[in-house]
Amino acid sequence: MFDEAPRRGGSSDDIILPFQVGESAVRGRLVRLGPAIDDLLKRHDFPLPVQQLVGEAAALVAMLGASLKFDGKLILQAHGDGPVSMVVADYTVGGALRATATLQSGHEDVAAQAQGPELHFLLRKGHMAMTIDQGADMERYQGVVPLEGPNLAKATVKYFAQSEQIPTAIELAVGQITDADGNTTWRAGGIMAQFMPGEGGTRERGEEVLMEAEDHDAWNRAAILLDTVNADELLDPTVSPEQLLFRLYHEDGVRVFDPSTVHFGCTCNREKIAAVLAQYSRADIDDMIEDEAIEVTCDFCREVYRFELDETGEQFKDS
Repeated sequence: MFDEAPRRGGSSDDIILPFQVGESAVRGRLVRLGPAIDDLLKRHDFPLPVQQLVGEAAALVAMLGASLKFDGKLILQAHGDGPVSMVVADYTVGGALRATATLQSGHEDVAAQAQGPELHFLLRKGHMAMTIDQGADMERYQGVVPLEGPNLAKATVKYFAQSEQIPTAIELAVGQITDADGNTTWRAGGIMAQFMPGEGGTRERGEEVLMEAEDHDAWNRAAILLDTVNADELLDPTVSPEQLLFRLYHEDGVRVFDPSTVHFGCTCNREKIAAVLAQYSRADIDDMIEDEAIEVTCDFCREVYRFELDETGEQFKDS
């Protein structure tokens, strides 16, 4: 069985594709990022391993955030005491994606020595948090667990085991490709599967709900097959998401559903930043002024906002 959903615009890039393995309770999502991740990462000048880590966080939060059934945002944060102190990525319902990292001052050369996006080297000891933000008038939901595992994919598997008790398997990949004209672009991909009994109703959680031998077999087989995915398959623009899923699960059958699109999108604007500056005291404002203005750079998109005081010295001029 292989039911292919209509492809919006015919592109295999910047999409999130939900799927189900056979008639089992194994469900998942595959993300393929092209122009969106290239736009996102080229705004930063992080060392290569940090760029890869930020790209993995973006691909991961897109796969996870696509499951939200309401307007809102999913925020992924990983904090540590290594050369990278924080990685943060968020996905807003509708497809807006952004991500960044914070390096300890003076530790750029140390971060550059990592052999890829290694958590034990870049972040070391710390914690991971997933936050669902449903808007200003709604209570936030947050899960926090210790940061464990060699990479972000394995750390997230542990997060779901500890915080949600949902059997999960994840693979992520980020890399650069060079075209025939010598142009280098970033790509990212990811695939995740979860055992989700009771989908569509009250969902039971945890290994204890895998009561039947058939359930155990279906989940174990799906997780083992997912573990065989390599980075080239996740990143290769000539292999469509449907083709990759068919390679993995053709023996059991795989059904794909309507894909959603993703794009780089930052929520910063001049009004938001001005509102933050308005909370500072006059003495703090004076300390921030250089060349008769305050310049603020967004950590996510690197947009620079310049604020000048008016003739009274008390209010910012309109842009």
